Formats: sequence, C-alpha cells, structure tokens
Amino acid sequence: MATMTAAQQRAQAKVEYDAFLAVCPSRKLLDRLSDKWVTLILAALGSDSAHQPGTDCAGEPRSMRYSELLRLLAGVSQKMLTQTLRSLERDGLITRTVTPTVPVTVTYELTDLGLSLREMMRGLKTWAEMHMDDVLANRETYDTRVA
Repeated sequence: MATMTAAQQRAQAKVEYDAFLAVCPSRKLLDRLSDKWVTLILAALGSDSAHQPGTDCAGEPRSMRYSELLRLLAGVSQKMLTQTLRSLERDGLITRTVTPTVPVTVTYELTDLGLSLREMMRGLKTWAEMHMDDVLANRETYDTRVA
C-alpha cells in the first residue's frame, strides 16, 4: 500500500467525510453544532409557540426577531448571540432578513438545511431537561466514590 501525502489524505477525507479521521472538516461542524447556544437557537427557531419557562418549544418553525431570541435565551450576551447567529448564517442553517422599518426589523429563521437539524436539536434539549435529575444523581454518586 502506497503512503499518502497529507494533501492526499485531506482530499480523501473530504470525499469520505469521516469525522473519526483527524483531517475531516466535519469535525469543525460537529464542534460548532455541539455549542449550547447553537443548540438552543436552533431549538427556539424550531418553535411556533410563545415559549414559557418549563414548557416545550413545540410546533412549526417560525422566524424570530433578535430581541425575542435575546429574551428567550437567558444568560446569552448580545455579543455571543450575534456571533452565533452570524456563524449559523454563514453555515447556511439560518437566514437573516432585514426589513427597512423604523427601527429596522431583523428576523432569523431556519433554512431547509437548518430544518433538517430541527428535530434532533429539539430532542437533545428535551433529553437534557428530562434526564437532568438522573445526571445530577450520578455525578453525586461518582463524586462521593472518587473523593
């Protein structure tokens, strides 16, 4: 078997997109998608109901204004929200629409590519909420064993 150069390995990884390979570009995408703010933004845009704390973000996807997202995502800074929205727009997962009103109205919504992640992101959020008590109990058990 012939030895491949680094460039050849990258070219082959691009064709195969195997995230287990160190040179695969899909690793950076997985890194971005695993960010909590990405998960929560994609879950929020995947909801048509006015979200109330402690309720599921169920329903059909809808567009949301920047201020709505900022209020919904407790703890996110304006800088982090802006950076995350820009990265999602760059990846083609959301679209940004500017309406020339006074003041200017900016809305965000999922693209078809973003919609293809919708259920998975909502499912991940729901799983975390449903199993948090189990995780906390397991952490406590582990910490008492290890200490």
